[in-house]
Amino acid sequence: MTTDLGMPTVASDPHGHLRGTESFPEAAHRALADTQLRRNLGHATRTIRAKRAAVVGEVDDWEELRRAGETIKADTMARLPELLVQLEEQVTARGGVVHWARDAEEANRIVVDLVRGTGADEVVKVKSMATQETGLNEALEAAGVAAFETDLAELIVQLSHDRPSHFLVPAIHRNRAEIREIFLREMPDVDPSLTDEPRRLAMAARAHLRRKFLTARVGISGVNFAVAESGTLSVVESEGNGRMCLTLPDTLITVMGVEKVVPTWRDLEVFLQLLPRSSTGERMNPYTSTWTGVTPGDGPQTFHLVLLDNGRSNVLASPDGRQALHCIRCSACLNVCPVYERTGGHAYGSIYPGPIGAVLSPQLTGISGPDDVNASLPYASSLCGACFDACPVRIDIPHLLVQQRAAAIDAHTRPTAQDATMRAMALAMTTPARFRLAERALGLGRVLAGRKQRITALPWPMSGWTNARDLPAPPPETFRQWWSRTHGEDA
Repeated sequence: MTTDLGMPTVASDPHGHLRGTESFPEAAHRALADTQLRRNLGHATRTIRAKRAAVVGEVDDWEELRRAGETIKADTMARLPELLVQLEEQVTARGGVVHWARDAEEANRIVVDLVRGTGADEVVKVKSMATQETGLNEALEAAGVAAFETDLAELIVQLSHDRPSHFLVPAIHRNRAEIREIFLREMPDVDPSLTDEPRRLAMAARAHLRRKFLTARVGISGVNFAVAESGTLSVVESEGNGRMCLTLPDTLITVMGVEKVVPTWRDLEVFLQLLPRSSTGERMNPYTSTWTGVTPGDGPQTFHLVLLDNGRSNVLASPDGRQALHCIRCSACLNVCPVYERTGGHAYGSIYPGPIGAVLSPQLTGISGPDDVNASLPYASSLCGACFDACPVRIDIPHLLVQQRAAAIDAHTRPTAQDATMRAMALAMTTPARFRLAERALGLGRVLAGRKQRITALPWPMSGWTNARDLPAPPPETFRQWWSRTHGEDA
């Protein structure tokens, strides 16, 4: 057994799933112009927020539960290497095989070799963000293995040759009419009279997937939680597809981000209360599946667990930044974020969108310079703090966003427009005399604003601001002028 958890590693993603091709401002500009997308997102996030608020309001000790989750996660990160070794020992003792993967490429190679070893040419998959992160489906396809997503929303995304845009609801950017068209176009043997009624859509997907469940010899899953003391793994879901993938195939391969471990069963109890309320707005998940190694004559008779680092050691090395590894992928921060609600997940150019993605993605892969798309992600926020209030494990996302903004600036190899602007502002505010001089220039701003009293265009370097938003006209009188006029003395 080898692991790099004791020292930083270089994250690798051969399929580019952690790095987009354009900055957030560029992608967001295009998303904002899509009115249908904004309607879909607005309706979905409002519905989820309302459900969550109702079930959270029922719990008198909700804040105590949040603090318990925060404490457990902090303790776990403080002794992560030893807990992972304990998990490996317990899984191995119960008939499983544990593999350690430094990066995405190694994880994919392990899984592809395991699937090839069974002789199978297709697999069924439980919804897994870790395998999305590594680009496993593409790696399997390149090896001649067909991967079938079985979560309904993931199936919609796969059939439409799209990408997920949300942790909980990967197809949140699609409405029922769009889903119907996707099924009619891409799903074999679908009834041509299919309507966009939710039940009819679900039944069509069920009939399509049932054949795969009954014939697949290999299942691939992610993990919500792994209990170190017993080697037990757990997946929670709402449709039952996960239960089918976890029990019917002969071989089960699970890919797990190393941060998903918890020390004890008692710790798991806390998260099984926090997660469903924060994610689906339910008191408990309809399906909570747990398994420990291999049970003769019951379920898969071969079990492999792939422990994925892929940059997590880098995050763990940061005393503050490691908070991002506390995330339990509930999506609560996405659902309350005013930025995400208007742009959707694709604009982030990352498998992990929204507020947590804006701090996790830059840490996992680093920021190489001002042109790195990760450099723009920490700015995809108004710092309103709604994400912290909603987070079930109290991750201080606003603090991490500010921290990553500083990291983005430190990565600049040459001055940017933002750097020039901030340096000019710092120079103007260094002394009272310079500040007074800067105030006198505000009159020019009123001229630029014109009758509409809004500045819509400024020269470089301020053009970066006005390209995306207007500036209100400066007030006709500064505070210093008002104070001098009303009090007869300088402010």
